[in-house]
Amino acid sequence: MLITISPDQLSLDPGSEVILRHQTWADFETLLALKQEKTFPKLYFNAQTGEIHLMSPLPSHGKRINILGDLVKAILRVQNKDWQAYDPITLKQFKQAGVEPDTCFYIDNRQAILGKEQFDLSVDPPPDLAIEVDMSSLTLLDAYVPIAVPKLWFYRTGELKIYQLQGESYQYKSQSSLFPEWDVVNLLPQYVELAWQQGSSVALRQFEQEILL
Repeated sequence: MLITISPDQLSLDPGSEVILRHQTWADFETLLALKQEKTFPKLYFNAQTGEIHLMSPLPSHGKRINILGDLVKAILRVQNKDWQAYDPITLKQFKQAGVEPDTCFYIDNRQAILGKEQFDLSVDPPPDLAIEVDMSSLTLLDAYVPIAVPKLWFYRTGELKIYQLQGESYQYKSQSSLFPEWDVVNLLPQYVELAWQQGSSVALRQFEQEILL
């Protein structure tokens, strides 16, 4: 079994990706309703392509996104910045796009969403940073353009790629404008993989010592 879509169930085997073509916004909303409160499969809709991507990550995915989120929080603490993190979350731009980042951070726009249980991106700001950990596939950048998340990170084993929204497309950047004091492209992967090998607490402790130097 790869994918199951029935009136009362939506499931996808771990490590699998399915692309449904010639889909509409109504189709996307129907699949979201079938998924109910489950985290997986993750759903992405792009009205321009008429495609819905369904992704069900491998177990290693969760461990890496957890430590990556912890590392970002450690840097924010050193910067003495407040934040609000969301995981999981569905971000939708009506009839245009829908994405489900692994985690996202409201930093500069934190005050605008405090106390809200649901977001309406027609009036609410998008997250300042969204992070995807792609162990089996590369999430399409184009799906994020209508959502207008300004900073987007993709992590695959040992590699972090940073993108910044410029006009109508995302452009690759070698350095994070959110964290200009640190070479996060090279620094964060070291500790994500250290956490995989030696445990999250060990990696986080060593990372906090390094960024405080």
